[in-house]
Parts: sequence; structure tokens; C-alpha cells
Amino acid sequence: MAADTSKPFFPAAPHSALVPSGRKASRLSPESSYWRSFRASELTSPSEFNVTHLAFSPSPSPAPTLAASWATSVLLFSGDPLSPLPRLSVSDDVTFSPSFRSDGALLAVGDKKGVVRVFRPDKKSSGPLRTLRGHSAETRVVRYPVAGGDKVHLFTAGNDALLSYWDVPSETPVFTVPAAHRDYIRAGAASPVDHNIFATGSYDHTVKLWDARTGQTPSLSFSHGELVESVLFLPSGGLLATAGGNMVKIWDVIGGGRLVHSVESHVKTVMALALAKMSSTGETRLLSAGSDGYVKCFDYGELKLTHSMRYPMELLSLACSPCGTVLVAGSSKGVIFMGRRKKKQTEDDEEEGKGVGGEFDWAPPKPEKTRLTPSSHRYFLRGQNAKAKKGDFVIEKPKKVKFAEHDKLLRKFRHKDALVSALAQKNPRSAVAVMEELIARRKLVRCIGNLQTKELEKLLLFLHRNATLPRYARFLMGVANKVLEIRANDIRSDENLRGCIRNLKRMVTEEIQIQHTLQGIQGMISPMLVLASR
Repeated sequence: MAADTSKPFFPAAPHSALVPSGRKASRLSPESSYWRSFRASELTSPSEFNVTHLAFSPSPSPAPTLAASWATSVLLFSGDPLSPLPRLSVSDDVTFSPSFRSDGALLAVGDKKGVVRVFRPDKKSSGPLRTLRGHSAETRVVRYPVAGGDKVHLFTAGNDALLSYWDVPSETPVFTVPAAHRDYIRAGAASPVDHNIFATGSYDHTVKLWDARTGQTPSLSFSHGELVESVLFLPSGGLLATAGGNMVKIWDVIGGGRLVHSVESHVKTVMALALAKMSSTGETRLLSAGSDGYVKCFDYGELKLTHSMRYPMELLSLACSPCGTVLVAGSSKGVIFMGRRKKKQTEDDEEEGKGVGGEFDWAPPKPEKTRLTPSSHRYFLRGQNAKAKKGDFVIEKPKKVKFAEHDKLLRKFRHKDALVSALAQKNPRSAVAVMEELIARRKLVRCIGNLQTKELEKLLLFLHRNATLPRYARFLMGVANKVLEIRANDIRSDENLRGCIRNLKRMVTEEIQIQHTLQGIQGMISPMLVLASR
């Protein structure tokens, strides 16, 4: 039977649900476009070590410096984009919580045994400058003060629930609180407006505010309600953000610990908090990283979430560079994810930022170039790069004074190394000056006791050559007696040292004979001079 061709095989009118709507696709907001402009990459390869802490140097340099706790060492990255530097070996155990000093010149790191060490990040081979021993368990919180330019203090806390406030140059605690919390202390933050104020968070669900001027008792205490993993002061210093469980809470510490807002944006534990400055608008956002692999961006001025970023691994740490162009996140698999934003927007980024939720089109106005007038400081800095012409009177800058190696070591309080460096120069004036400085610091006896056999041999050779010089004889003979008193056992057990002592003894004997001879000659000449004067 022939088919009926009067009716179409398919219905002419499709179902209404299959017809695409006439609405245009919603455009991204400027903030979403801003965070999408970060180009993601990996700084490290997967490994079995957790990246528990990340920290950027606060120094205002165009090339940021990043420190990451990684196994028994600290990974350092610097430059734009970030590139790896030589690894900083800290201890024989797992490291935690690297913290830069306010000027970025020093880096403090804790470890699993409770020892805190202070390093120069630009000189990895010099070893720790200071070693702070006061904790008996993991030191998970190591923080330098942020405000006020305080460069000598440091506060630490750890799994032994001990809180310590240190005077770093003397390696002694200003005060300690043995039971600051009832459980592990895993979070800490320094106030951005007062170098005496800092906060700690613990697994006993509490957050406490401390004042270094009062010491033993907390100034404020309140409960987060979950195990506290991270605390962070907001830029004003009056608000404090805490993370624990799947919640991030903001507290008014000036108002007595009043809860301002609570955010439950993660489905798993929030592990880290960080502040990020948006280079496009200058505004600051609160970022949170969780073990669900998400980084959430929160506008604490409007109290709303503005963007989410997804990572393929569980995140344990988070940090953003002071300039706001680099965002890094550390994972439980040893991978450090880096998102870098170029300083100049590309044409694609400019096209993406042309909408606000599909309702408003807005772009920040470009600042107008101001005309220089005599009331501006820049007016008087014009022409500084101009080259001098023939006949111009040029005022040259004074040349920078170059310090000797032993002077640099004395500034770093490396007393024994300064003494060895001065002895190696074979300049008696410098060596005696270093010894006199060590006596003023009450460190010469300790340095002599810590000298190794080769270094002690250099000191004895120096005494043999210069102990009879009239200018230094009295001082160096006293040093020689002190060396014999302190290192007698070492001298008896080493043939080279015994030879140096025999030479020194022979030289002293000869000098005594010469002095006796000179005294006899003086006795004969004195009467003749008296008769000649008459």
C-alpha cells in the first residue's frame, strides 16, 4: 500500500520546550572576569608531602617572594612570574608556618619538634641566625608582628597549647602562657594596626585575643563553634575572620567579640584564609580555601560571595601577593597551584569585563593625567635622569663605605666567624680591634672555647708573630694566658698546637732576654747622660 504523502512524516510545529529562548547569555560580572583572568599553572610536581603553609614577603617589591613549607625544608620562589630559588633546609623533621619579618629580611620557620629557627632567605648556606627552643610539640603558629615596624619580637604556638612571645635577638621569651588553650593551637594572626595585638585559634573551638603589654591573660575570648583552622585580621584591624568546619565567620573584636556574619559556602572543612587586593579597583577581598578543592571570594563590605574557583585537589593553604597579581594555593598532594594575572589587560579580558550580571554595563574610568605644578613634589624631581653637559657643575653622591668581612659578621652577631675572618687577614690592627670588641661584648672567652683545632692554630700563630710588638704586647700576652688556661687539654693532645706553644714560649724568652740587655745598657748610659747634662 502506498504511503500517505498528504501529512508530513515529522510534526511541523516542534514542542515548546525544544525551542531555544530569545534571551541572551548572561555576561560575567567585572569581578568574575577579574578572577578568571588569572592564568593557572603548577609550581611543583605531585609528591607525598603536604603544603601546609604559604607566605609572601611583605616587602613592597615588584617581584614577590613566596615561602612554602614542604617536608623538612622551605621552598622559595621569587620573580615575576615566580621561579624556584635554592631550597632552604630547615631541620630533620617536618616544617610548618614560615613567616617573613615586616621588612622581608628574615624568615622564621617552626618544625615538628617544636624548634623555631630564624634565617636570612637571601643567604641559604649561612644556617639559622637564631634558634628558639621552648615548645615540646609541633609549632604550627609562627608569626612576626605586621604593624609598627617591630623587628625584634615573634610569637609562636603549637600542639602543646603553649603560647610564647619571644625577644628574637636574645633568644629568650618575653612571656609564656603554658595553657593558653585546652587543645592544639593551629591558627594565629598578628594585628595590622598594632604590633602588640595578636589572635590565636585552637581545636577547643575558641579564639583568643592577646596583648603583649598585659601578657598572661587574654584580652578577649569567644567560641567559633568548630575546630579552628585559620584566623585572619581584616585590614581595618577591628574585624577578625575565623575558619573552622565548613564555616567562615567574621567577628567585631572592638565590639567585644560580636558575630557580624557567618558564611557556609564550602561543603568540607575550610583550611586557610587569605586577603587579596584587586589590582583593578584597589578593593580587598577575603579568600577561603577548603578541602573540597574550592577557593571562595567574599566581599566583606557587601557581605556576599562574588566568585568561586575550582582546583583538582584538596587545598590546605592559600596566599596572595601584596601587589595582588599572584594567587597561590597549596594542596595535600604536594602541588602548589599558581594563578598569575598580567599587569596589562589583554583585549579578551577587556571584552569579558563589559557587563555586570546582564543588567548594567560599567567600566572603571581611566584616571586623567594631572599637570605638574610647583605645588607638587614631582615638579621638583624633573630632569633627574638627564646627563650632565660640558661645563655643568655636578654634585656627586658620596661613595658608599665598604665594610670589611669581620665588620659584617659582627653586625650579624657571628662572633667566632668574625674572629676567624680577622685572623685570616694577617692584619694585627684589625685582629686586635675585633678582640677588643668581643671583650666589650663579653664574648671573647666563649669564642676561644668554641674554636676548632685549625682555627686555634691560626690564633696561636698570630700571637707568636705579634705578641712582642710594643703596641699590642700587654693586650696580646693577656689573650695568650687566657688561651692556655681555657684550651690546655686540647693543646696537650695535638702535636701542631704544642709546637705553636713552644715557638711562643721561645719568642717570649728571647724577648725577656732582650729587655734585660736593654735595661743593662740603659743603666750604663744613664750616668753618662747625667754627667753630660752638667
